[in-house]
Amino acid sequence: MDVTFEGTRREIATAEGILRYHEAGEGPPLVLLHGSGIGVSGWRNYRDNLNVFARHFHCYVLEFPGFGISDPVGGHPVIAATSSVTRFMDALDIESAAIIGNSMGGVVGAHVAMQHPVRVDKLVTIGGVGPNIFSQAPSEGTRLLRDFADEPTREKLVRWLDCMVYDPAMVTDERIEERWETAKDPSSHETLAAMYGSEAAVAQQRALETSDAPPYWAMMRKIQCPTLLTWGLDDRQCPPDMALVPLRLVPRAELHVFPQCGHWVMLEAKEAFERVALEFLLR
Repeated sequence: MDVTFEGTRREIATAEGILRYHEAGEGPPLVLLHGSGIGVSGWRNYRDNLNVFARHFHCYVLEFPGFGISDPVGGHPVIAATSSVTRFMDALDIESAAIIGNSMGGVVGAHVAMQHPVRVDKLVTIGGVGPNIFSQAPSEGTRLLRDFADEPTREKLVRWLDCMVYDPAMVTDERIEERWETAKDPSSHETLAAMYGSEAAVAQQRALETSDAPPYWAMMRKIQCPTLLTWGLDDRQCPPDMALVPLRLVPRAELHVFPQCGHWVMLEAKEAFERVALEFLLR
């Protein structure tokens, strides 16, 4: 398999613009959804895992609208991302698929599973889902994202990257530079500000205080597919106490926590995550 950036890069036109993605492997469909954050992309989240999963699955790494790669659309980034998943699956005639979602991608996968249960065979989340119970909200990582969204600098990017991992050696010069390059894209920064900027935080708090709608995580009993929650024990973006509510509410949920691991489980605990996720997906 040619599991390189150029060898896997694809795009497809939809009624709401072009969606770009990476495709590799044969077998049952597996859709991989990236997280949010500074200079993020699906390829950067999963490029080190794609070769392993593509040995068993027909993998699709979707690039969400508004992060500087797929065409942007209006609305809140999480809502836009959720609708893009079913739009993407419809465009490629994928009736149902397993989903792996990192952080925001896990939240998006949970939304798809709640709104369109027949479209999701199994769900694997990597941090992200659920509310803070014992840990501070906003978390350390979210506060660092807010600082960057309000006034982006390379130094603030490095501070946030350090917060994402347990092992500081993961924050290489290459990772810093590629993230900084994407973060300078106006579309990418607009999406980041809409999620994490100070103005967005005030608006979100106001909406919580005035709305009678329950938070998404309170509705997670609607997720009927087998669900694997994975977490880094040392996650400072989405601390592991967040896993307790979805673990209780999702009827067929199980949890695996990786020691000495931060937010990017699929990178920092690469081999262990792949082994655990494949056992679950192939079970």
